[in-house]
Amino acid sequence: MKGDILVGVDIGTQGTRTALYSLDGRALAEATEASKLLAPTPGAVEEDPERQYGSVLRTVRACLEKAGVDGSRVAAIGIDGQMAGVIGIGRDGRAVTPYDSWLDTRCAKKIAEMEAAAGDDILRLTGNVPSFNHGPKILWWKTERPDAYARIAAFVQPGGYAAMRLCGLDGSAAYIDDTYLHFSGFADNARRKWDKGLCKDFGIELSKLPRIASPLEVVGSVCREAASASGLREGVPVAAGLGDTAASFLACGAVAPGLCVDVAGTASVFAATTASFAADLRSRVMGCGHSAVPGLWHPYAYINGGGLALNWFVESVARGPEGESLADGLSRMAALASKLEPKGDDPYFIPHMEGRVMPSETMMRGAWAGVTRSHDAPRLYRAILESVALEYRMYRDAVRALHPGIALSELRITGGGAKDPAWIRIKADALGMVAVAVQSEGGAPMGAALSAGAAVAAFPDLAAAAKAWTKLGSSREPDASKASLYARRSERYESLLKALAAFPGD
Repeated sequence: MKGDILVGVDIGTQGTRTALYSLDGRALAEATEASKLLAPTPGAVEEDPERQYGSVLRTVRACLEKAGVDGSRVAAIGIDGQMAGVIGIGRDGRAVTPYDSWLDTRCAKKIAEMEAAAGDDILRLTGNVPSFNHGPKILWWKTERPDAYARIAAFVQPGGYAAMRLCGLDGSAAYIDDTYLHFSGFADNARRKWDKGLCKDFGIELSKLPRIASPLEVVGSVCREAASASGLREGVPVAAGLGDTAASFLACGAVAPGLCVDVAGTASVFAATTASFAADLRSRVMGCGHSAVPGLWHPYAYINGGGLALNWFVESVARGPEGESLADGLSRMAALASKLEPKGDDPYFIPHMEGRVMPSETMMRGAWAGVTRSHDAPRLYRAILESVALEYRMYRDAVRALHPGIALSELRITGGGAKDPAWIRIKADALGMVAVAVQSEGGAPMGAALSAGAAVAAFPDLAAAAKAWTKLGSSREPDASKASLYARRSERYESLLKALAAFPGD
C-alpha cells in the first residue's frame, strides 16, 4: 500500500463533502460544495451527474491544498452517496439521464403498481417496500422515457458514477455495492444477487442492472485525466464505496449487534445493528440493508425530510426578527423548547410532509392535532421534535419484533440534531434508551474513508478501526418517570397516522 492518507467523499443531497484522514483517524482537512437541485417539472427533482462528479474533483483538490499535502500521499479514496435515486448511464460510462433524486416523486404510480403486483415478494427478497427508490424509478424511465431507457446500459447511483468517472470506466464496469440493494426493487439481498423472477415480473432486463460489488472492493484506480483535475496521483486505488446512511452508521461505530444510530439531518434516520437479515413483513416499517462490516445488517427507517420540518417552522411559522439567519432561528426555538416539560395535552405533529416513506404512503402529508389556543410557538416546535422520537419508537418496536431478545443498548446521534440537548433528551425519554451524541464530526465522509482503508488493507479489521475512529460525547439516561406518558402519546400518535393514511390525497 502506497500513502498514509485516506480520502472520504460524501455526495449528499445538500452538497458534496470531502475529508482527508490519517490512518489513525485524525481529520486533516475538509471541503464542501453546495449541490444544485433542479425541478424542471412538477414532482421532478434532479441533479446533473457531471456536476456531482465535478464537485468530487474540486473538493478533493481543495482538501489537499488546505492540508498542504501532496496527492501522492493518498492511499485510497472512497465515495458514498445518496442511496435511493438512480442515474442511467450509457455504454461509454457517461450519464444518459439526470440524477433522478430520492426526492423526485414522479414514480409514485409505479410504487403503487409494484406494491400491488408483488409487494410482499419485493419486501421479502430486498428487505424494503417499494418506495421512491430504484425499482419504481427504473420502471418510470422504461415507460415514460422509452428513448432514453433504450440508450441506458445500466442504472447506478451518484457514488458509483463518480467512482467510475474517477477511474475512466465504461458502462461494462457499472456496479452497485451491496449496501444499496434493499432499495433496488429487484435484488435477493440476503444472497447478494439479482432476482430473475422479480425482473421478469416487471420486464426489466438483467443487462440493465449493474454487477453487485462489496463496499470493501477496489473497483479501479484514478485515471490520468481525473488525477490532473483533482490533485491525486494517477493510480490511487478507488474503493467501491457505500451508501451515505451505511457510511454514517460506520462513522458512529455501529459495528456490534444492539447499537442504534440516529442520523438527525435532512432525513431523520433510525437504525439498529443486527447479526442477521430479516424482512419486516408484519409492520412493513423497517428496511434492512447490509452493513459495511461483513456479516452485520442495519434494519432502519427514515422520515423523508424530517429535519427540514424544523427549518420550515422557523422560516414560515415562527419567524424571528428581520435579518435573523436560519441557524440563529433554530437556536432560538431550541432554547425555548428546552425549557418545556412534556404534558399529556401537548399537541401532536405528523412529520411526513412529503409523503410517508416506510411504509409507503405517498399521499400522506404533515398535520397538527390536538392544538389549542394555549399552545404557543415553542410548544409547537417541541411537538415537531417529539414527532421524530415517537416515529423512532415505532421503529424500535419493529426491530424488537423482528429480532426477539435483542438488547438495543444505545442510541448514537449524529448530524445537526446531535447538537440539540432538548431533542436528545426527548429521544432518550421516548425510546427508553441511553442517547449519546457522536462527538467526532466525521459523518459519512469518515465512513467512506474507513471503507477505502479496509479496501486497501490499511487496517486489518474494519470494525476495530471504526471503534477507534469514533469519538463519543456525553450520554443522556432516559427518565423512567416519563415512560407511561410516552407510552400513551405513542399510542395516540400511531392512531393519528392510521387516520391520516385514510385521508384522501390529491
